[in-house]
Amino acid sequence: MTQPSTPLLRVEDLHVGFRSDGKESTAVDHVSFDVESGKTLGLVGESGSGKSVSALSVLGLLPYPAAFHHSGEVFFDGANIMGADTKLLQRLRGNDISMIFQEPMSSLNPLHAIEKQISEVIQLHRGLSRKAARDETCALLSRVGIPDPEARLTALPHELSGGQRQRVMIAMALANRPRLLIADEPTTALDVTIQKQILDLLLDLQRENGMAILLITHDLGVVRKMADHICVMQQGKIVENGTSASIFDKPAHAYTKKLIAAEPTGAPKPLADNPTNIVVGDNIKVWFPIRKGLMQRGQQHVKAVNDISLAVGRGETLGIVGESGSGKTTLGRAIIGLQKAQGSIRINGTDITAATPTARRAMRKHMQIVFQDPYGALSPRLPVSDIISEGLSIHEPDLSPTARADRVRGILADVELDPDIASRYPHEFSGGQRQRIAIARALVLNPEFIILDEPTSALDRSVQAQIIDLLRRLQAERGLTYLFISHDLKVVRALAHRVLVMQNGVAVELGETQQIFQSPNSPYTKALIEAAFD
Repeated sequence: MTQPSTPLLRVEDLHVGFRSDGKESTAVDHVSFDVESGKTLGLVGESGSGKSVSALSVLGLLPYPAAFHHSGEVFFDGANIMGADTKLLQRLRGNDISMIFQEPMSSLNPLHAIEKQISEVIQLHRGLSRKAARDETCALLSRVGIPDPEARLTALPHELSGGQRQRVMIAMALANRPRLLIADEPTTALDVTIQKQILDLLLDLQRENGMAILLITHDLGVVRKMADHICVMQQGKIVENGTSASIFDKPAHAYTKKLIAAEPTGAPKPLADNPTNIVVGDNIKVWFPIRKGLMQRGQQHVKAVNDISLAVGRGETLGIVGESGSGKTTLGRAIIGLQKAQGSIRINGTDITAATPTARRAMRKHMQIVFQDPYGALSPRLPVSDIISEGLSIHEPDLSPTARADRVRGILADVELDPDIASRYPHEFSGGQRQRIAIARALVLNPEFIILDEPTSALDRSVQAQIIDLLRRLQAERGLTYLFISHDLKVVRALAHRVLVMQNGVAVELGETQQIFQSPNSPYTKALIEAAFD
């Protein structure tokens, strides 16, 4: 009789808790699962369900002493690596086991060029020469969809878009052809066309090398495409597991049914006739010099935003869509005055490009931004209460401590978080929870205009629906104006009145949301929509 093969990764009875302010809470509650060579296991569930904590436990990457194990074992290739010494884990990390982390900006070294960060991994584990490592780095960057990879070798992480940074992380994880890839939300920051390319790449590598994949995601479309087996997690427990076909065709648990049924729906409240424009931009340009030669003189430019004009009316949501690197975020930062730009940008009639620093600071109360990266945007040294109330101390200094605390608790409740979390720190929250804290910080000053840069990218579908409903309600109640930047066309369709489509820094199409989605004029827009709704 043939004996069943031993799985490459086996997690048995894993139990993980966190300590904070003398209190203990359970993050992973007696979880067990297997991942076989050449197969993909999908861990799915809402933010805070314990998916990422389970994955970090495999490589001993949990933050100590805040996190601790009560019990459990982790076997890799038959050997128990739970509590293994640092030398063994270092040999495994990046060689036999690689991980794509959920947030690339906090995983990439901000001081080192992309070439150094990828080639260092290759040289450390494979002993290649510098030239061979450089060639391999270029090939990896090309394979993950970075255009003109040789020109990007000297780029620092902050010079890349969120999606490009994510692709760099994927290249680093795949550099040494690992036997097990732990992919924690690997396509969260990617637009639909690049997402398909990356998923196809992972499947190709799996077939070529027999690589096992532990896939953590809230995107059920990705799970359906990739996973052979699925474990559904809720509040630290696995509530259902089975083959991909059985989970999607006949889900048994009510929570699984809820996840599968979740989808952004609805539309924004119709605008009043001829609303007053809050934002007007004329001929906006943001060009970055490419410095070459011995004297590092700028000979060429990256035209991140190239001659874009737009207007956003009071109470309106303008959605900006396009592939990563198309200039969406740069345009948003220019409009709010965080990026130097040419052209004219007026907020409530005041030209922000010509305003004095004092005048621009006074304008900050009326316009806010929610950044794409909730990890880098939240100070790890401050509790949630201080993070959210920091703007109040600057713009409403006469507010009493009691009134300030009440404002913080109220805004936490508005974004569907327990007000009692105000004393906790960012590392204690999941990616989706941190994103909601970032949204709360923007809302606490009651601004008129908010730039939302991928605010739902880290959120699972059911929580996305809550945030979309929240944003629509706040807009209707307070007359808020949004500039909504996203690669998720389903979310944009549910929230935006009009859509601006960008490609390579240029506006290729602008129109009413329904018109854009039903009858797009540009071939590029058509390709985006087909990839999103395939």
